[in-house]
Amino acid sequence: MAVAFLLLMFVVAACASQAGTDDSAERAEPAASAAAGLDAAGGPGSDDDDSSAEEAGSTGGGPTGDPGIAAPIEQRIIKTGEVTVEVSDVPATVGRVRAFVLELGGYVGGSQAGSQGDGATLTLRVPAGQFDEALQRLRSLDGEVIAEATRESDVTRQIIDLAARISNLEASEASYRVLLERAERIDDVLAVQSRLDGVRGEIEQLEAQLQEIEGDADLSTLTVSLVPVVEPVADVAATWDAAAELDGALASLVGIGQGLLNALIWFGIVWLPVLLVLSIVALVALRGVLEVRRRLPLVAHPPPAN
Repeated sequence: MAVAFLLLMFVVAACASQAGTDDSAERAEPAASAAAGLDAAGGPGSDDDDSSAEEAGSTGGGPTGDPGIAAPIEQRIIKTGEVTVEVSDVPATVGRVRAFVLELGGYVGGSQAGSQGDGATLTLRVPAGQFDEALQRLRSLDGEVIAEATRESDVTRQIIDLAARISNLEASEASYRVLLERAERIDDVLAVQSRLDGVRGEIEQLEAQLQEIEGDADLSTLTVSLVPVVEPVADVAATWDAAAELDGALASLVGIGQGLLNALIWFGIVWLPVLLVLSIVALVALRGVLEVRRRLPLVAHPPPAN
């Protein structure tokens, strides 16, 4: 009994793994099963059933038609954009942006503004169908659009894959719950419960990813930067001013006088004593040299003897 139970658990786990890696084959299986059921029920002599089934297939499109025919899949696109607008009054423009975002059915997801009205950044979340209208509203603000960029990302296939993986994992979860009800030994209960917890964790993780992607597809993101208009600097023509020139000349004269006075102070306190000492040393040395040179001829050439 225990071996059979463990074998059944292995089969369920293998089916779950195979279903997660081969979604296309699993989605085609219901159509093949339905077709086989119709052939088995009709038999070779059921022409009326075949004709009525064929008529239903030709006229029964949509949700009430053939279950083997997949319904059209809605394309899901994530739209994002960044717009920079130069405006004269940043706080007033922020108020106007908040107002029209609410009017379009969106909201301001975040904002950052300077204390002196020197700029603001707003993160807008608007319905995907109102994305172009929001861009047009931003272009019509009392200012100039100096930068604009938009991006689109098709996430249809990603959403389909996540939904298929969640569906397969939920089927595996249901199978594990049946096994948990049939388990009798404690070891079997613990093993099934461990598998069940793992599958539930994967389902919740995939559901969180799916909700995030669908949320980004439902609400587009616009980042708006509002910058103040830079006032041009007036170019004032240079004119001659006698008073200003006189003040400049006097200031230069005072500066020169201060420089000379500073030089005299440094010379009198620092350099003059040094020069005096050096002069005395030089005079003593020069006098000694002259005295030596004066005595040298007398020693070198003595007077002749009589």
